[in-house]
Amino acid sequence: QVQLVESGGGLVQPGGSLRLSCAASGFTLDYYAIGWFRQAPGKEREGVSCISSSDDSTYYADSVKGRFTISRDNAKNTVYLQMNSLKPEDTAVYFCAVRSGYGCYDDPSMYDYWGQGTQVTVSS
Repeated sequence: QVQLVESGGGLVQPGGSLRLSCAASGFTLDYYAIGWFRQAPGKEREGVSCISSSDDSTYYADSVKGRFTISRDNAKNTVYLQMNSLKPEDTAVYFCAVRSGYGCYDDPSMYDYWGQGTQVTVSS
């Protein structure tokens, strides 16, 4: 079975940091592009970041560029999202997703498998 499990979410104060993890089982991430998405209450799911499987090229939404860093560890079959300088507007449920190809897209419909999501709340 194909499964993605996110972890690392929680409550953090503005300016703080969190590292999200996405562990894959049932398949290897080597040939998949991996994206992070988020969805806040009442809003559509939006792309946050993505890392390709070919040359590890990375992509970021303008709203998180310079604050978030995506990376992968193929040996652990895990992808990470390091989030620094967090803002209240970063509050959302964060999802990892993969697609069977190297290319990155910010459209959720392009991805094949999704995790269950992890809540990130940035508040004083």
